Amino acid sequence: MPTRPSQNNPDRVAEWEHRRAMVGANIRALRVGRGMTQEELALSSGVTRNVLIDVEHGKRGLLYERLFDIAEALQVTVAVLVDDQAGD
Repeated sequence: MPTRPSQNNPDRVAEWEHRRAMVGANIRALRVGRGMTQEELALSSGVTRNVLIDVEHGKRGLLYERLFDIAEALQVTVAVLVDDQAGD
């Protein structure tokens, strides 16, 4: 079983890159739509601003728990954050 990202199937790696970008875009769109700054969302969710920046740009994923913290701070369900159709 692969343990490093470089050992994964390239198609799987590309799919996770797409999902990270999609979730980050959803978080950013919801944050901006609510008139929140990154700092405000970071403070209300307990996620550092640097992590939030990387997440919004699709550069990093989130722990399961942090996804729930951000959803709560944005007053949405986690399903909204991971919805592939949210940006359409």
